[in-house]
Amino acid sequence: MYPIQRNRRLRTSPSLRDLVSEYSLSPNDFIVPLFVVDGKQIKEEIPSMPGYYRYSVDLLTTQVKSLWKLGLKAVLLFVKVPDSLKDNKGTEALNPKGLMQKAIQTVKEAVPEMVVMTDVALDPYSSFGHDGIVQEGRILNDETVDVLAKMALSHAQAGADVVAPSDMMDGRILKIRETLEENSFTDTVIMSYSAKYASGFYGPFRDALDSAPGFGDKKTYQMDFSNRKEALVETQRDIKEGADIVMVKPGLAYLDIIRDLREEVSVPIAAYQVSGEYAMLKAAAAKGWLDHDQIMMEQLISFKRAGASLIASYFAEATVKLL
Repeated sequence: MYPIQRNRRLRTSPSLRDLVSEYSLSPNDFIVPLFVVDGKQIKEEIPSMPGYYRYSVDLLTTQVKSLWKLGLKAVLLFVKVPDSLKDNKGTEALNPKGLMQKAIQTVKEAVPEMVVMTDVALDPYSSFGHDGIVQEGRILNDETVDVLAKMALSHAQAGADVVAPSDMMDGRILKIRETLEENSFTDTVIMSYSAKYASGFYGPFRDALDSAPGFGDKKTYQMDFSNRKEALVETQRDIKEGADIVMVKPGLAYLDIIRDLREEVSVPIAAYQVSGEYAMLKAAAAKGWLDHDQIMMEQLISFKRAGASLIASYFAEATVKLL
């Protein structure tokens, strides 16, 4: 006797498969990371991230307008700070005429409707390459949090819609929220890197910004990749302190964390498909070992399937062009 139900019936054509597809991608799903450098007329490819570039501020206008025409509505800004401006206090991070502040203003002038998100962390500004102030080989928590709050306020004053603390210092969300409220930036969104793991997937990103730690590692403040329950503790605490969006970073190796959080929290969850994930696919595709576009789409859908509301991805522009 033949089965009454044949699951393959709904797979017989592309149109049928599309009609019953459980998850799909659209430009509204993506956050586009952008790397900004000082200078003029600079568009330089990042060697460990083929096809991805650093832009000088003057070239941001063209790039942002291009992204907007594709339907992409959010960018996440990172800056590569000259060594001469780095110190152990993050002084340059608070410069109202600094590279980040100029980048924010440039994007807003080019496309006022674009959602501008900003990285809030000290590693691009640190002479030690760490996310916090260093004292005798230790990363100071509370002193760092004070600087991060001022940094977030500076970004909001420059026009940022969303500040994104990526440092993993304890208590920084509450301090940032209080600082924003006290200065009448009540509508500024906080997207917290709530579950950011001490991962080996960040190498190309650190090359892009020249922000690798000058000593040791980041395991005293970023999460142990062996831990699962801790992610929920960190995330719930950040939400209580005022986070509007929470992030899991990296992405593919942490899909279980995204799913765990989706079942426990109601705020939007962002997944960061990090530089190492991007570089691995680029390298495998260049060797002819994998179909680049098929794997790219498969990976991105996996984030949605796990429960992510937003995806920060270096593949965002290429994906939307395919869609």
